[in-house]
Amino acid sequence: MKKIEVEEKLISITSVNDEDYICLTDMVRGEEGNDHIRNWMRNRNTVEFLGLWEQLYNPNFKTVEFDTFKKQAGLNSFNLTPKKWTEHTHAIGILSKSGRYGGTYAHKDIAFEFGAWISPMFKLLLIKEFQRLKEIESNQFNLEWDVKRILSKANYTIHTDAIKKHVIPELTITKEKEWLTYVDEADVLNIALFGCTAKQWREANPELTKNNKNMRDFASINQLTVLSNLEVLNSELIKNKLSKNKRFQYLHRVALQQLAVLDDNNALKALQKLSVDTYLNQHNKLDT
Repeated sequence: MKKIEVEEKLISITSVNDEDYICLTDMVRGEEGNDHIRNWMRNRNTVEFLGLWEQLYNPNFKTVEFDTFKKQAGLNSFNLTPKKWTEHTHAIGILSKSGRYGGTYAHKDIAFEFGAWISPMFKLLLIKEFQRLKEIESNQFNLEWDVKRILSKANYTIHTDAIKKHVIPELTITKEKEWLTYVDEADVLNIALFGCTAKQWREANPELTKNNKNMRDFASINQLTVLSNLEVLNSELIKNKLSKNKRFQYLHRVALQQLAVLDDNNALKALQKLSVDTYLNQHNKLDT
C-alpha cells in the first residue's frame, strides 16, 4: 500500500494485477465521501465513461446491464453505488476494499476522472503527485538493477583467479579446453545455489535467454549476494585442496543458510556474521 498527499489528504494506492488503483474514499474523506462518490456515479457522463473504459479493458463486462444503467442515468430516481455497479456489470475498474485500508478504489484512469469531478486543480495535483510516485519507483528499480550488476561482478575475479592458479594446473588439458574448467566450477556454484547448471536453465527457459541473458540476470538481490559470497568461499576451499564433491556439499549448506537469513531478515550484517561462523564450523567438520 502506497500513499500520496494531495491538498493535505493522504490518498492510498494499491496494486491489482500490476495496475494501480487509487482510493476515491481518501480523495473526499471528511467531505461526506460516500455521497460524493454516489453523486458522481449517478451522473450520465460518468456512467458513459465507466462503461467505455470497461469495454476497452474488460472482456467480461456485461454490456446489456450497462445499457440499462445508461438509460436510467440522469433520472431523479436513479441511484448507483460502486457495489451495485460491479455486481451487475462485472466491472473491474472500481472495487471496494474492507479492513484497515478499506474504501472505494478505482483504476488510475477512472480516479483521475473522479479528481476532475472534485475540481480541475485537484485532478492536476493528483496526476502530478502520482507521476512523482512513479518516478521514485523507477529510480528504485534502476538502483536495484545497479546493485545486482555490481553483486554479479563483485568476486568473480577472485573465483576465477583461484581456478587458474589451483585447479587448472592439476589437470591435463590443453589451453583451448581451459574454459570448460571455468564453466564447470561456475556450475558448482549454480547447482549449490539455484539447483541447476547454466545449460539446464537455458534449456528450460529458452524464451528468457534472448539477448545473451542467463540465470544470474534473473536472480534476486539476495541470491546474488549469496552467490558473491560463495565465490569467495569456494576460492578458499580450492586453495585448501578440498575435492569438488566436498566443496559442493559445503557450499550448498551455506547457500541455504544464508538465503534463509536474508529472506527472513533481509540483513547484510546478519549474513556477514553467518558467513564467518558457518565457514569456520563447516571447515572444521570437513577437516575431520
